Amino acid sequence: MTRFRELGPVLERALARGGDFAEVFVEQRRTQALICEADRIERAATGLDGGAGIRVVQGDTSAYAFTNDLSAEGLTAAAEVVAAAARAGQAGRVTLPLVSREAAFNPEVRQLPEEVPLADKAAVVERVNRAARAVDGRVRQVTVNYRELDQEVTIANSLGFLAEDRRVRTVLAVNAVAAQGGVIQTGYDSLGGFAGPELADGDVPEKLAEKAARRAVRMLEARPAPSGRMPVVMAAEAGGTMVHEACGHGLEADLVQKGLSVYADRLGEQVAAELVTVIDDATLPGRYGSARYDDEGVPARRKVLIERGVLKEYLHSLITARRQGAEPNGSGRRESYRHVPIPRMSNTYIAPGKDDPGRIVADTERGLYVTRMGGGQVNTTNGDFVFEVAEGFLIERGEIGPAVRGATLTGNGPRALSLVDRVGSDLGFTIGTCGKDGQGVAVTDAQPTLRIPELIVGGTAHDPEGEESL
Repeated sequence: MTRFRELGPVLERALARGGDFAEVFVEQRRTQALICEADRIERAATGLDGGAGIRVVQGDTSAYAFTNDLSAEGLTAAAEVVAAAARAGQAGRVTLPLVSREAAFNPEVRQLPEEVPLADKAAVVERVNRAARAVDGRVRQVTVNYRELDQEVTIANSLGFLAEDRRVRTVLAVNAVAAQGGVIQTGYDSLGGFAGPELADGDVPEKLAEKAARRAVRMLEARPAPSGRMPVVMAAEAGGTMVHEACGHGLEADLVQKGLSVYADRLGEQVAAELVTVIDDATLPGRYGSARYDDEGVPARRKVLIERGVLKEYLHSLITARRQGAEPNGSGRRESYRHVPIPRMSNTYIAPGKDDPGRIVADTERGLYVTRMGGGQVNTTNGDFVFEVAEGFLIERGEIGPAVRGATLTGNGPRALSLVDRVGSDLGFTIGTCGKDGQGVAVTDAQPTLRIPELIVGGTAHDPEGEESL
C-alpha cells in the first residue's frame, strides 16, 4: 500500500487553491470467481485492481478524481486535477501529522483467500452442483457461483484522520431450475460474509444446494397466489429485504437532505409501531456488510435508527453530517476508489421481539406466509413499495398451508411498519449487493418473524374473502 508519509503532501496539494476538506482513498483489491454451469466449471477468474480516489470539498460542491498510478507523482497529478476545480482562495488547512484512528471492532478471518488452493474451491462448487441435482429428477439446471474479495484500503483526510482496513468477503450462491409439464420454476439461495473460504466448511455446501433445489421443486406444485388485502406473516428466513428497501434507503442522509425521503425532518417522531426497532450495525462479526471503518475512515459502530417506533438517527457520511450538524456515524461507503463515498447501509435489521414465531402463525386465521422475497421497487419520496414473493404459503386456520406462486406485496413502508402487531424472537439474515447512484456495496439485511395485519397481495387467483376486504 501507499506509504503514509506520501499522503500528507498529496492532501496539501489538493487544497493548494482552496477548499474546506480533502481526502485520499487508496485501494488494492484481489478477486476470484468460479462459476459452474451444465455440470462443469465454466469460468475461473482472478483479478487484481488498485488505485486512489482524491476528493476536495468546498462549501456544497466537490471535485473528485481517481488514478491507477499509486506513485507519489501519480497521486500528486490527481491532486492537482481536483485542486484546479476549487474556487480561487486561500489554501485549505491540513492537520499534520496524520494520526491513525483505532477501531473498537476488529473482525477476524480464519482463512485468507490465498491460503486455500483454487482446486479446493472448485471442489466446493462441484459439491454444490451435485447436491442440488440429487434432490429431485425435475431439477434440470444448476448454476453455482463462488466469489471472494480481498480488499486493502488506506484512507487519509485533511482533518488528520488515517485509517487502514483489510476486508475479506466470500459468497457462495446457487440457482436451481426445475421443470415439469411445461412449468418452469427457480429456487435461489446464497451465503456470504466477512469471511474467507472457511465460509463453506463442513456440510454447508450441501445444505445450501438442497435448500435452493427444494424451493424450485416445491414451486412447481404451487397454486396461483390469491389477491386482495390480507394479513402477511414474514418469516425470519425471508430476510430483511423489506426493511432495507422500504425503510433503510429513506434513512440515508443524502436522500433526506435532498427532500427525497419520506423520513425527512421527522427526527424524534413516531414513524413505526412501538414493537419496531431498526438497527444498522457494521460491527456484527462475520456479516457481509461489516468492516472496521467506513470508506471515509470513520470507525464502524452500531446505530439505532428507529427505537420503539421513534426515529432517532440517519445514516451519515462526513459531508451529510457536517450539513446537519450531526456526528459522523460510519456510514460513508463506496464501491471502489473510482467512486465518491455516500451514505449507505451495512447490516440493517429489525430487532427481535418477544413473540414465539410459531404462535404468530397459529394466531393468524388466514393470510400469506412469506419465506423468500424477490426483487422489488420503492419510492423513497413517499415510501410506496412493491415486492415479488419468491416463495410463499397460504395460512389457513392458523396453519401453514399450500405453497403459492406469483404473489406480490404492495404497500407503503412507514404505514406497513406502523401496522406491525407481532414481532418474533428469532432473526434471519440475507445478503446482497445494494445498488445506489451507480455503485454497489455489500450488505446484510435481517428481520425476525413479524406480522403485518393488512397488505395488498397481488396474485392471479380469485380470493373472495380478500375481495370483500378491499
